[in-house]
Amino acid sequence: METYEAYLEAAKEFFKNIDWAEIGLATSDTLQMLGGSLLFTVLLGLPLGVLLFLSSPRQLLANSAVYGLMSLVVNILRSLPFIILLIVMIPFTVLITGTSLGVAGAIPPLVIGATPFFGRLVETALREVDRGIIEATQAMGATTRQIIINALLPEARPGIFAAITVTAITLVSYTAMAGVVGAGGLGDLAIRFGYQRFQTDVMIVTVVLLLVLVQVLQTVGDRLVVHFSRK
Repeated sequence: METYEAYLEAAKEFFKNIDWAEIGLATSDTLQMLGGSLLFTVLLGLPLGVLLFLSSPRQLLANSAVYGLMSLVVNILRSLPFIILLIVMIPFTVLITGTSLGVAGAIPPLVIGATPFFGRLVETALREVDRGIIEATQAMGATTRQIIINALLPEARPGIFAAITVTAITLVSYTAMAGVVGAGGLGDLAIRFGYQRFQTDVMIVTVVLLLVLVQVLQTVGDRLVVHFSRK
């Protein structure tokens, strides 16, 4: 009993800097940033990936000039470190959201940073679709739109859900980095208290929560991929 009480006291002493209400608020901010940015990333990145695929060589709308230009833009945005993108986008973020701080200020750079990444993953998923399915749909007189909706996207669903999972996990790391510019969330808490004030307990709690979030996202994503692979 005394040993248990001693451990309890030691734990309380170690976690003396933890404000659980603030941890809860930071977790909520991280989830809002993740949810909002992932939604817009999928809405923008899915058409981008489809266009990249369709305009690539030997595809339905093959156009080397369009594909080359889109690939160049995508590659530039993908190669730009996210922390640099955060700073470069501050004027644009303020223009469209009115602030560069908090959840609202973090979502635009998160979307711009993740959309090209997700678009490439979608393009890769579409390339894995059996070309015979596309040719068979064409032979039936389907239009390009019908081929995309009825053949390409349904057949590529497992790959697309895998892409969403990878993108969501990448966005978790991006939200942590967004704390550098005052975006809030667990990353901001880790930087302000864990790093700048040397509060190791705060750092440990935020890291554990981020790890748990990543594991949850990966588990859900894997189950969705397996579910749609069976259909």
